[in-house]
Amino acid sequence: MLDQLGIEHSTVEHPPIFTVEEGRAWHDKIPGLHCKNLLIKDRKDSIWLIVMPANKRADLSRLEKLLAAPRFSFARPELLKEVLGLAPGSVTPFGLINDQQRRVTVILDQDILDATWVNVHPLHNAASTTLRSADLLRFVRALGYDPVIIRLPDPTTPER
Repeated sequence: MLDQLGIEHSTVEHPPIFTVEEGRAWHDKIPGLHCKNLLIKDRKDSIWLIVMPANKRADLSRLEKLLAAPRFSFARPELLKEVLGLAPGSVTPFGLINDQQRRVTVILDQDILDATWVNVHPLHNAASTTLRSADLLRFVRALGYDPVIIRLPDPTTPER
């Protein structure tokens, strides 16, 4: 689909990476901003995909307040497989291609869009795909999503 959309991209294979910490050794080898992708469910069973810089820590209670969402929790592996067709450790915005019912609300951190190049997994965690951040946004929109774009708070910054 990236080729169909005329999106320039490159993919680098590496050992499977399950966490941001495990991937740090590759961050210097693959130029661009590295992304963290979280599939979250709220108390009313809405599903959210949060795409943010790998170096930011997700504070679910602050995210709930910011997005006016009722009680977040991480999605179970069964829901991840059902909705995005992915295994744990492989969450990626590219998985939205498998969300046939468009159940997911996509949240993109503004910091992602401020970067020129970003890196995400290509439906598995043994590689990283690099593309322009504007093209990641174009890909998400081409699938029919209208992502919410916000600057997610850095958890080290006090709430106001």
